[in-house]
This record gives sequence, C-alpha cells and structure tokens, in this order.
Amino acid sequence: MITEAIILAGGLDTRLRSVVADVPKCMAPVSGKPFLAYLINALQNQGIEKFIFSLGYKSEIILQYLANEFPNLNTQIVVEKEPLGTGGAIRLACEKVAGDDVLIFNGDTFFDINLKTFSAFHHTQNAACSIALKTMQQFDRYGSVEISEEHIVTAFNEKKFLQNGIINAGIYALKVKPFLKFDFPAIFSFEKMYLEKNTVTHKIYGKQFADFFIDIGIPEDYDKAQTQMPVFYKKYFPKLSKGSGYTLFLDRDGVINHEQKDGYINHWNEFKFYDGVLEAIKIFAAKFDHIFIVTNQRGVGRGITNEEDLKHIHRNMVEKIMGAGGNIDKVYYCTDIEDSSPNRKPNTGM
Repeated sequence: MITEAIILAGGLDTRLRSVVADVPKCMAPVSGKPFLAYLINALQNQGIEKFIFSLGYKSEIILQYLANEFPNLNTQIVVEKEPLGTGGAIRLACEKVAGDDVLIFNGDTFFDINLKTFSAFHHTQNAACSIALKTMQQFDRYGSVEISEEHIVTAFNEKKFLQNGIINAGIYALKVKPFLKFDFPAIFSFEKMYLEKNTVTHKIYGKQFADFFIDIGIPEDYDKAQTQMPVFYKKYFPKLSKGSGYTLFLDRDGVINHEQKDGYINHWNEFKFYDGVLEAIKIFAAKFDHIFIVTNQRGVGRGITNEEDLKHIHRNMVEKIMGAGGNIDKVYYCTDIEDSSPNRKPNTGM
C-alpha cells in the first residue's frame, strides 16, 4: 500500500466566505472539529504514515493546529509563496516524497474509499496516475469522466446535468518521478494540464467507488456536512491513533484465546481465538504505536508444556493476527512457577 499522502490545504474559496470567514477551507468547523481533522484521522486509520501538507492561505492557522492536536504526526510542510494552482502545489509537495508513488487528497473533500484497494489498483495497472472516481446520480455540479473497459480514462467532460455518471472525486495515486519530469509552467492546473492532456497516453486510469463522498466547497454542501460527517466521528476519531506514542500490552489466555480448563494449552490445535479478537487487534494496530503480548506460562516451568511447542503456538498466533490486518511487535512469556517471582506479571520484571 502507498503510505505517503499529500494533502492540498492551501486554498481560499470565496464561495464559502459567507459562512466561514478568515480560515483556510480545510479548517472550516464541522460538528465541532475542523474538516481537516476528519481527513487526517481517516487516513491514519487506513495506514498512512507520512503526511505532506501543501499550504498557502493562512498557513499559520493549520501549522498551529497540527502542532497542538497532532504533535506526533509524521509531517512535511511546503508553503506556497503565491498561489501555484493545483499542479504547482502538487509538484512542490512531490519534492518531499520519499517513495515512488504518493496519494493526493484535497483538504476540502472526504471520500471514504479503501486506500489499500486503490493502491493495489494503481500498482496493478502500472498507471502514471490513478483517479478515484465516484459514481453519482442526478448531478450537474461536477464534470463527468469516461473510462474504457480496461479502466483507462478516455475523456473529461464539461459540467452538465446527468442522470447517472462518474466524477473525479479528487483522490489520486501518482508516480512521482515521471510527473516531475514534465516541463510545466510555475503555475498550472493539475486537472487541465496534466490529467486532461495525458489521456492520449493511456496511462491515466480510473477506479470507481460508491462510498460516502462530500465536498464542502459550497455553502449548501458545507451545511450537509454538519449532519453527515458526525456519522464518521466514532469511526475516525479514536481517542488514540498511531503516532500518539502509546503502547498496548495484552494478556494471552482469557483475553486473546480461550483458557484450557484445569490445565495448559500445550499444542497449537488446542489454541482457540475468542470471537472478535482478530478484528479487535486490527483496530488496535491503527491506534497504538506498539502492541505486546505478555503471558505467564508456568506449564513450561513445571515440565508440562514443551517450550518449543509454546514458541510454535506463538508464531502461529502472530501469523493469524497479522494475516487479519493486526500487528504484534513481540510476545513475552515467563515460565517461572512461583507467584512471588518478579518476572511473572503483574510484577515489574516482565
């Protein structure tokens, strides 16, 4: 999956000035939180590890907010000295990208797509650029996009009323080095000068999604966001998130797996996960920087459980957890028999 993201957050849209004054669009309050906060938390939740913010108008407001609310976020900042258009802003931010590909988001739109699926699509197609497309009904605010059966973007159409169609939802996966080789002017539109002019190369691909989408660029849709975005509050506003500096310690028997009544779990075929544990650890992995399992296993000390069998159980357990999207940094166990041993949890030796 692509784990670096550019967020275009430098825009000033006069269409919102009647309801939101003197802040960048992405900082417009939605149900008590800046719109940008929803986007950051959603991307963290899906595995984005590095955020590159392209700022412009009133950048100091965003910088202060990031420092206060996301102090441990892995960020890079670029600030436009003058408005560069979407293309110029993306080109400036691409200088900070370490990998071959980057995901690009508009700071005033929210599209709840699966980023792993989108990244995989981009890599499978070997696309120069992939666009996340939103299926729409009865719309005239956006221009439509046409794609071939092979998902190649063939045309961008002007705005007009359509009963059904697909639109460019403003999320891109971009190959960085080829893009930076283009000889663009200092100020340019990514959509007009890069996307539309390169449909003939057949290297621009589109992936359709039907997930929740909202663009707060006009007052009517900004008002809708006040009632629609809270639905995502619980999903994307965890009290903890990666980069928070927190570590989670989990017991094993009776927490992750069913305990063996009047005995020990000596072999892998005796190990049974509790229902919902794999799904829960996947959620924890998005919220904690590290997860460790700590467990007392005095069955080894008593000669009932073979230590190599115990290690085999733990290897299989971690493999199952990681296969379900979770993560365990390490499993620690104590084989001491006596409760007084300083190495047995909950004593400090563990």
